Amino acid sequence: MKTFIHEDFLLQSEEARILYHEYAESLPIIDYHCHLDPKAIADNKRFNSITDVWLGGDHYKWRALRTFGIDENYITGTASDKEKFAKWSEVLPYTIGNPLFHWSALELKTYFGVEEQLNPGNWEDIYDYCNQLIAQDSFTPQALITRSKVKWICTTDDPLDDLRYHKQIGEQKDFKTGVSPTFRPDKALQIESGSFMEYVSKLEQAVGYAITTYALMERALLERIDYFDKNGCMISDHGFSHLPYAEAPASILESIFSSRLRGETLSRLECDQYATALFLAMGRKYAAYGWAMQLHIGAIRNPNTRMFHERGPDTGYDIIGDRSYADSLYKLLDDLERTGELPKTILYNLNPAQNDVLAAMIGSFQGGGIKGKIQFGSGWWYNDQKDGMIKQLTSLSNLGLLSCFVGMLTDSRSFLSYTRHEYFRRILCNLIGGWVKNGEVPGDIAFLGRIVQDICFNNAKNYFDLS
Repeated sequence: MKTFIHEDFLLQSEEARILYHEYAESLPIIDYHCHLDPKAIADNKRFNSITDVWLGGDHYKWRALRTFGIDENYITGTASDKEKFAKWSEVLPYTIGNPLFHWSALELKTYFGVEEQLNPGNWEDIYDYCNQLIAQDSFTPQALITRSKVKWICTTDDPLDDLRYHKQIGEQKDFKTGVSPTFRPDKALQIESGSFMEYVSKLEQAVGYAITTYALMERALLERIDYFDKNGCMISDHGFSHLPYAEAPASILESIFSSRLRGETLSRLECDQYATALFLAMGRKYAAYGWAMQLHIGAIRNPNTRMFHERGPDTGYDIIGDRSYADSLYKLLDDLERTGELPKTILYNLNPAQNDVLAAMIGSFQGGGIKGKIQFGSGWWYNDQKDGMIKQLTSLSNLGLLSCFVGMLTDSRSFLSYTRHEYFRRILCNLIGGWVKNGEVPGDIAFLGRIVQDICFNNAKNYFDLS
């Protein structure tokens, strides 16, 4: 059976088809937020099998496998690559309605030319065929990135990182895609974490001095921002399950930090006071360097404690939270705005119930002569499926300016996830094409095509000051 992924997949009107094929389809990709391993890119390592490149590290697929009742040994365990692929072939046909069904078909067709729908009857032939392709030079990380027409990638990196692999990539003249680090200081902000003191010790090694006060902790993080900036960083990223806002004078901050160094347990208020002060200090530094700041808000991490202890973090167990954070968010933004130090900011929510909250929030902090300075980020994680993308695009359209949107990203650990940009572009073109078909906007296709191109590429290029 041939794939249902044809050239007009998801394009339900002539206007949508024109917008996609003539304006969006051939554009390069700017992947300004992902979790690709810079070492894998620098080393241009070969993959062991299609399981390695396609299923390895993909917690979306892991959740589906678990839901279908597949034993963990065939997911993150010691089963062979071939056995794991066979189990995935059993599950994939039953993922209809889940974005995995579309993504998987797009990935197989785009990168392997496989138009058959993977199932228990053909998995072994597909496995062997794909592995033959993977052995070729066209299936290294750099080759896949180049083939996907990716202009620029931002990985996600801890302040402790020495960025050696980004430097190596920058020296590889045959590889044309830019690969920049992203400054993600979550561990430095999580003073309540059991591993916080270990993190402080490692930060001391990175900066070369003892961190015995809050002031020194702040100094160390700001110095790491300096280091990242010198090595091509243009974006920061923060992940918040709980968004803090609690003001405190310097004396209180020093007392909080000293208490934590002594091993004492801090209150929720004290943790929030520390995180608020450190976040704002870093935000002002981002603004001074002209960086963009990303806030990913609303994930509950590791709710299944047994599996967290068995398998560790980022293995497919995190969930959507339902905390209200509008008050804390506007106060954080306003604190920076009051002194003219609010950086370009992209806000992402995991709970779709808060779409309109963020879509409205961004409108109150725009300005500075920057088009779309404050962004409502693309459908994130549980929302980067068809329905979630449409909801995000619709909220942004209703309450802001869709035309200023910086578009899609992969947020992925996989080198095959660039088809998500195609998926997004098809959905975007179908949405706007539908408005034309329904008589909701004028049928000026050339004008609408320019808007589509802006959303898919030009806005991000300009927002991040790419040449």
